[in-house]
Amino acid sequence: MIGSIVLAAAGGAAGAVCRSMISGAVKRRWNTVFPAATFAINLIGSFVLGCLMCLRAGSWVYLLLGTGFCGGFTTFSTYQAEALTLLRGRQRLRFVCYWAGSCVCGFLASISAMTLLS
Repeated sequence: MIGSIVLAAAGGAAGAVCRSMISGAVKRRWNTVFPAATFAINLIGSFVLGCLMCLRAGSWVYLLLGTGFCGGFTTFSTYQAEALTLLRGRQRLRFVCYWAGSCVCGFLASISAMTLLS
């Protein structure tokens, strides 16, 4: 039990740090209204989870990388908040592209990972 908590916590901490670094780098590079950083981070996380599923990662690997790292790295709540911000700002086209694009592209990232590894 304690080992599982430590694995998930260590992975979560690493994921959160990576998310912060990537988010800062994307925002510095591309100053845009479109939430590109969260979009990219969630696609990367979807790809990583797809890889773990395809590789049938053992329980400790999945705890560390799936539950921990991807849990700390990706963010559904930020995705929803940014989508709502676009909608409230009457940026309907950006909202639709971000909201639907995140779902479709995230799914495609997972399928791509599984296709590449199978």
